[in-house]
Amino acid sequence: MYSERKNLVSNLKIFLSIIFILLLVGTIFIYSASSVFAMERFGSAIYFVKKQLIGVLLGFIAMFIISILPINLIKKFVPLIFFCALILTAFTLVPSLSQQIHGSRRWLSLLGFTFQPSEILKYALIVYVAFLLDKKSHQRLSFLNSYFPLLLILGISAGILLKQPDFGLAVALFVTVFILLFIAKFRTKYLFLTLLFAIPTAFALIFFKKYRLKRILTFLNPWDDPQGAGFQIIQSLIAIGSGGFSGIGISNSKQKFFYLPMQHTDFIFSIIAEETGLFGSAILILLFVLFLFFGLKIAWKFNDNFYVFSTLGFVILISLQGLINLSVAIGIFPTKGIGLPFVSYGNSSLICSLAMVGLIINFVRNYRN
Repeated sequence: MYSERKNLVSNLKIFLSIIFILLLVGTIFIYSASSVFAMERFGSAIYFVKKQLIGVLLGFIAMFIISILPINLIKKFVPLIFFCALILTAFTLVPSLSQQIHGSRRWLSLLGFTFQPSEILKYALIVYVAFLLDKKSHQRLSFLNSYFPLLLILGISAGILLKQPDFGLAVALFVTVFILLFIAKFRTKYLFLTLLFAIPTAFALIFFKKYRLKRILTFLNPWDDPQGAGFQIIQSLIAIGSGGFSGIGISNSKQKFFYLPMQHTDFIFSIIAEETGLFGSAILILLFVLFLFFGLKIAWKFNDNFYVFSTLGFVILISLQGLINLSVAIGIFPTKGIGLPFVSYGNSSLICSLAMVGLIINFVRNYRN
């Protein structure tokens, strides 16, 4: 028992080290990518870095608080937390309460703070799904008592996200929860019927929304409109291609001079690739692979379903968001509006991700063989 716990703690230390390195990389390249834009827009080259560091501090506070809360207390309030997060996210659909940025209403402004409640929702949804998988583990063969309630909360959550619209996060959450249902060993026919319904629905959501269809067409041939819809991905590819093997040097990016939009958020990887080249890009990708590897190792050490499925959900979702972001940057996915976890600028996402890490730390602290 002692050796297993020691091994679990060792894996957690490596896991946390990877996250801290990603945070450091993010801080460096948020400054590098945003300094010109920040100076032009706000008169300070470190404007976004200062805001990101505040997010890191708040994230560490959230991580610490969640890491010491009693697990039974967390489980007791999981349903309430989920429904509060759902209501908060639904408030973004009310124009008088929300802010519209880049065509989406994903932000609420309360008491002088602007945040994305969908980030709280993704945290709460994963924990609530894990809670139900633990609670209903003996009923997993029942469609009405076990599988349907999970599909219902996923469907409601995805529906609200699609109304914002946030198609990327809705897809990421669906895939994450579906993987958890597969791991939980629900009946194959339930899973097959879910896919049979979900895939045509996804295609319909794309083809009956002109802007989504345009994104697909742009993705297939960005050079068809190089100064319009294809501009962003073309500039991203130029940045990545300019980096070569070793890059042009940190802070020496040319694409950040108002060529590449959203260079410190959704397309920060493009700036990293430009400045550090294939070598630096490979290290960053390796960090995310190691994050997934050690996260899964930690999850499979637990013998409590709530611990296992919460950890798996967090690790899979963060890794999936990383994969989507990198894929968009290199042009193999259409643009989705998903940042690179721990690296891209964005306090709501950062605080949520560190809060997820806090719960994993809590699980390790309370591990009993």
